[in-house]
Amino acid sequence: MSLLSRLKENWLQPFFFFGNNPVTLIGSGLTTASAITLLSYWMMQMVGHRFANPYLGIIFVLFLPALFVGGLLLVPIGMLLRRQALRQAGQIPASYPALHLDDPLFRHGVIVVLAATFVNFIIVGLSSYRGVAYMDSPRFCGQSCHVMAPQWTAYRESPHSHVDCVQCHVGSGMESYIQAKVNGTRQLVEVAFHTWPTPIRATLNNLRPARETCEQCHSPTRFVGEKLLVKTTFGDDEKNSVTRTVLVLHLGGVDSVSHFSGIHGHHLNHFEYVATGADEQTIIAVTATNPDGTTTQYVSTDWKGPIRGVTRTMDCMDCHNQATHVFQTPQEAIDEAMLDGSPSPDLPFVHKEGLQLIQAKYSSQAEAGRKIVAGLDDFYRTKYPDVWTSQRPKIDAAARRLVAIYDRNVYPQMKITWGTYPNNIGHMAYPGCFRCHDGNHVSRDGKTLSNDCSLCHNLLATDETHPGVLNDLGLQNELHLQ
Repeated sequence: MSLLSRLKENWLQPFFFFGNNPVTLIGSGLTTASAITLLSYWMMQMVGHRFANPYLGIIFVLFLPALFVGGLLLVPIGMLLRRQALRQAGQIPASYPALHLDDPLFRHGVIVVLAATFVNFIIVGLSSYRGVAYMDSPRFCGQSCHVMAPQWTAYRESPHSHVDCVQCHVGSGMESYIQAKVNGTRQLVEVAFHTWPTPIRATLNNLRPARETCEQCHSPTRFVGEKLLVKTTFGDDEKNSVTRTVLVLHLGGVDSVSHFSGIHGHHLNHFEYVATGADEQTIIAVTATNPDGTTTQYVSTDWKGPIRGVTRTMDCMDCHNQATHVFQTPQEAIDEAMLDGSPSPDLPFVHKEGLQLIQAKYSSQAEAGRKIVAGLDDFYRTKYPDVWTSQRPKIDAAARRLVAIYDRNVYPQMKITWGTYPNNIGHMAYPGCFRCHDGNHVSRDGKTLSNDCSLCHNLLATDETHPGVLNDLGLQNELHLQ
């Protein structure tokens, strides 16, 4: 018996006989419909069409491929069920209905099955690849999962908005990939059953170490140098008086001869600390490794209990904890906006009123939007009717910007308000540097972790309207601070 004859009798004839059942036919229909839809979607993408709705990605990249594979699985399931039913009824024929290749209908059916099988392999392979790639995309992480809206908004405005989420949140290798997918499955269950945490927090000990993320781009050997920083603030008086603070940051680092200096240099040595909680905001002890290999422990004089808590080895993220997902303080946000021109500093008391409006409690962003606009309009209409009449465009623009500031930083539905996510860079709005450098962390032999500000920066001007140093440097006009 020829190979073709054996193939026909042992495979094709049973396939067509047992395949004639509702389950198999439904599976074939689902697979065919999904395949046609997927191919049409991919062709539209190839010709340059882009779909703005993020949930379409879930449908076309995850749901339809799953439906396609599910349809394929129904084909053999239906055949097995029919075979079992016929066997129990004793109706399996001794020989299956004959099939003849000279029959045009059968011949065309074989060609269709073979072609469909080839196409199915391509679709399954391509769908798997595209599905994995889509789940690793920032759009999937930030837009498809609506509870991540705060982090997505902050990410898009950060210096790392061009870096894919997985480059920092998912390590290399199969183990890291599996861990990420298991964690993602847990989060999917939380979203499905509305049990996700509010607010969402990522503790540093659960993140990848900085040497695998930050230092892949930011080499410690490139930190050496100084940085001029000009901080502009507006007052709460009628004229929104402008003052500026100018300082030089000693960024430092490690140079070509392994000399440590400045902010980064002093923290590139090995430090281990113990904090009272996973937010690492209260540090009770710091252990420094000395050049000779010995260690020195500095314990807060305010702490009277045992040295127990969350232990962590310090890296970049302990200070740069909002390197990508930055949430501002209300003062920072409105000062930055006014420096940009909206709210306009020409509007009397706009800084004071704006701060009060964006810091008020609202039940939702929608309510905040309505009340901020109405509140600012009412203030100028009742207190400054001339301004309300003559500068309505500036008032309307200021209101829109205040709403945008609120929407950027506050999410009542996620219990995220001002200060929910502290920023450990600096020490003005949050403890930051002073978590360790408060002058109260003392070793057994009386040494103290220094709180000498000049180690990190030099103040050149403090709260001055026209800092002379900027004129000396020729930067008054360059920085638009005239």
